[in-house]
Amino acid sequence: MGFIVSIVLIAAALIFIAKGIIIVKQAEVVVIERLGKFEGKILRSGFNFINPIFEAPRAINWRTTRKDFGGAAYTFNETRERIDLRESVFDFPRQNVITKDNVTISINALLYFQIVNPKSAVYEVQNLPEAIEKLTQTNLRNLVGKLDLDESLVSRDKINEELQKVLDEATNKWGVKVTRVELQDIIPPSDIQTAMEKQMKAERDRRAAILEAEGLKKSAVLKAEGEKEAAINRAEGEKQSNILRAEGIAQARILEADGEKEAIQRIISALEGKGQPDKYLIAMKYLETMKTITSGQNNKVVYMPYEATGILSSVDGIKQMLDKNQ
Repeated sequence: MGFIVSIVLIAAALIFIAKGIIIVKQAEVVVIERLGKFEGKILRSGFNFINPIFEAPRAINWRTTRKDFGGAAYTFNETRERIDLRESVFDFPRQNVITKDNVTISINALLYFQIVNPKSAVYEVQNLPEAIEKLTQTNLRNLVGKLDLDESLVSRDKINEELQKVLDEATNKWGVKVTRVELQDIIPPSDIQTAMEKQMKAERDRRAAILEAEGLKKSAVLKAEGEKEAAINRAEGEKQSNILRAEGIAQARILEADGEKEAIQRIISALEGKGQPDKYLIAMKYLETMKTITSGQNNKVVYMPYEATGILSSVDGIKQMLDKNQ
């Protein structure tokens, strides 16, 4: 009899010890109640021991979302004893929201939060994930309802920021820190999407036409500037060419005049004291002119100038003067 009692006591002791040992993982806590009342005991990570007769972990209602084998998401409520202190993410199901201009759009959101006060997360709200989801949906409807469709589509960052701020303040009494809110998709109705696509196509065509017109305008301006520059350069070249040509002609005439002057001076020096240089020069010019007049094939001399005999006598005088010099 005593042996049986000993076995029973040993078994009871082992059961007591087994029920009292609780090993908590890293980043998890367990809220302990003594006779149904919270006495401030929270088990942290590591090895812990409680009195299983008077103390027990507090059961927590928790809404969980999982995916089946086909990838479809489903939600269910479960009871758990451990609270995860890591940052968690909730992927809320898609919901319809009405904008300020009465357009119904479909939005789904992601919410990142972290439990910073396990006691408040257990005792201040019945089902924390469900409460956060409903609060997010309500505030999302309020924020989007203040914006029209176009603002809703382009103000995603603004909505995320305002929604995160509102949720963080509202969930503070639940011991929760909302770190970030992200709107995944904002999908308008199909007819609105079609109209927006047509509008975007028309806008792109308009921009393309403007860019093409600006390109043609710039091309015409550049072409005109190029032609203007070419005309200026061409005129400047012709100007320089005419200047150089005129300078060349003037220089040639100066050289020719200098040569003729030198020749005349030599003639005067050669005839000095022996004849009349002026008559000699006139006779030579006359002969050169007559040669030019009669040099063509069809040129005919039909008369002689009135003073030709005087000129010829000068030529005869030149001949005699040259004969005397010999």
